[in-house]
Amino acid sequence: MSVSGSAPLSNTSHRKLRVVMAQIDFLVGDIPGNTGLVIEAAKRACSDHQADIVVFPELCITGYPPEDLLLRPSMDLRVSEALERLQTAEVDAAIIVGAPLRVDGLLYNAAVVIEGGKVTGRYFKRFPPNYQVFDEKRYFSDGKAATVIEICGVPVGLTVCEDIWSDGPVEDSAAAGARLIINLNASPYDIGKQERRKALLERKSRENCVSIVYVNLIGGQDELVFDGGSMVFDHSGTLAVEVPQFTDGLFPVDFLCDHHCQPASQPLPDTLSLEASVYNALVTGVRDYVNKNGFKSVVLGLSGGIDSAVTLAIAVDALGSDRVRAVMMPFRYTSGISLEDAEAQAAAMGVQYDVYSIEPMYEAFMATLAAPFEGTTPDTTEENLQARIRGVLLMSLSNKFGSLVLTTGNKSEMAVGYSTLYGDMAGGFDVLKDVPKTLVFRLAWYRNSVSSVIPERVITRPPSAELAPDQKDEDSLPGYDVLDQILNLYVERDFSADAIVAEGFDQADVSRVVRLVDINEYKRRQAPIGVRITERGFGKDRRYPITSGWKSGN
Repeated sequence: MSVSGSAPLSNTSHRKLRVVMAQIDFLVGDIPGNTGLVIEAAKRACSDHQADIVVFPELCITGYPPEDLLLRPSMDLRVSEALERLQTAEVDAAIIVGAPLRVDGLLYNAAVVIEGGKVTGRYFKRFPPNYQVFDEKRYFSDGKAATVIEICGVPVGLTVCEDIWSDGPVEDSAAAGARLIINLNASPYDIGKQERRKALLERKSRENCVSIVYVNLIGGQDELVFDGGSMVFDHSGTLAVEVPQFTDGLFPVDFLCDHHCQPASQPLPDTLSLEASVYNALVTGVRDYVNKNGFKSVVLGLSGGIDSAVTLAIAVDALGSDRVRAVMMPFRYTSGISLEDAEAQAAAMGVQYDVYSIEPMYEAFMATLAAPFEGTTPDTTEENLQARIRGVLLMSLSNKFGSLVLTTGNKSEMAVGYSTLYGDMAGGFDVLKDVPKTLVFRLAWYRNSVSSVIPERVITRPPSAELAPDQKDEDSLPGYDVLDQILNLYVERDFSADAIVAEGFDQADVSRVVRLVDINEYKRRQAPIGVRITERGFGKDRRYPITSGWKSGN
């Protein structure tokens, strides 16, 4: 273990210290823009909050995760220029930023301290993660030593994200005399994550008798959403400060530093319900994906069903009604209720609403296919044709008006393949991709508790794709309350089919569901990305071969 710093560590004596947590949204790859955000925020923290230290999230200079941008030959030069710019920015506080640093030919995920116009400390992340959506070991070497640096007369230990979850970094910093641990994070949202973070930080601060400042990134990056929720625990393991999740801004906390660095407690925000936190994550993910990629607007098919209803509500809450277009594309099987409910929701949410019947296009296709289809009976071919015609219409509107097509499929459908390639899967972003069907219903009720925009019978009537007469989803699947439990065990918890049956589920249901999940990997590979809200989404979390002889029985 080594300790770095510009001055010998001293005994603190009733020193006051103000730390400002910069919970800010950065854009991956925009190094000049991100550097400008750091400078602007740091200066504002000094002028508005009289900051002594301003702390930014992990890899804020590049944005997180930069992925293979880290392999670009010009990356080192651009980061070096950014750090030089920060050193000349004339900020009247110490700033701590996250950046990739190459030292002796090795690349590290680093925390960098800049004070008085120069770099006064560096820390290299010791436990780059390689699980779930993370593959940092592809890029970063492991740091080897603790860093404790004196800032404003206070010995401060630096850690980066997973270092706080592992044994060693906090313990080594505390042993080296740190009274305050600053932890830079880019920790993505999933259900229940904030409570797990709190439990960890409570234990780490209490066991090591140090206060911990945990600063987290906020915003959407492709399928990931970072929820912020920055917080401070004191040396006894008590939560003293918590920043509201999904809130961008600068958040000061005062410390009285004697033998310990004791944070001044602040009123804690209300804990978000599961539905509220998921809904906020989805809104954040849509807003940032659309805005960061420069789309003017979005368009989606509004069917009168629950999935498109919730998708529309999220889109409007993310972007505003003037940037959202809803299109109803009825066919002979579309019920009058669906037409009425779609129009009612579009009116309630104030979006542009169009109705285009797909009947003429369907008839034209069937006339062309009459000869090759002669002697056959209708099946899913004709159902898929309806979906594909709708996909063509939406993609045409997208191309003409520069709108991103939002698809409306949920995780349950994506799991078992109840979606049509080049049909309802056609689009650029799937808002509900990681949301099980049962949770979609809960989100609808939650959104209506804020303001009633989704017609109640959209939520209460049996789900149907309306691709055939009197069709219902449960005609060919277990009920969603059962289906989602099976999918949770198989997809998210890796239970075998036999183990799921042992949990009390019907053998036939389990066998059918597991088989559908396995054979539909090819569809999921071609699906749009969507917001990740669970610990095991369809994307980087779960990478299965398409061609496989694996049997999932045990």
